[in-house]
Amino acid sequence: MLNRHDLNMGMAAALLAVAMPVLFSACSGRNKQLGEAVTNRDSTAIMTTRGISSLISENGQVKYQIIAEEWKMFDQAKPPYQAFEKGAYLEVYDSAMAVTSSVVADTAYFYENSKIWELRGNVHADNVDKEQFDTPLLFWDQRKELVYSDSLIVIRQEKQVIKGRGFESNQDFTRYTIRKTEGIFPVEE
Repeated sequence: MLNRHDLNMGMAAALLAVAMPVLFSACSGRNKQLGEAVTNRDSTAIMTTRGISSLISENGQVKYQIIAEEWKMFDQAKPPYQAFEKGAYLEVYDSAMAVTSSVVADTAYFYENSKIWELRGNVHADNVDKEQFDTPLLFWDQRKELVYSDSLIVIRQEKQVIKGRGFESNQDFTRYTIRKTEGIFPVEE
């Protein structure tokens, strides 16, 4: 007569006899699929940082600040660049560390060799005169301290809205030229 212990041992042995061939067949005779080795580093970020706030200086003087959710550096790309594809906010400072302008964009790229920022998607800028600038695409050349675009630009001032296609300004957005302008301008009689 079988006792309960012998019955449990018999069932465990039967289960093991059924499970072992299934387990061994799953592990043997198959080639594991491995990903390709990264050989072309120009499309691979060397660094990814999340939640950044960084002050950028030149010759010991803070020039601007960047705040972004994500920052990626592509040092082997041609040309090398930094990507802020989840949005970026920049503040430009004068020598007294006062904010002279600010810019926010859905996406931003910084090209290290040329020192040019490319800001894309819902680009919005403000200057010290409380003017607001909106465009889908804006470039900032840090070497020339120049901001420009060939896209639609909308400038909201206190009493008027100016639209145009094509725009050039100093980096503070205080001295600018608009090409192909249109808008409603108040006229005093």
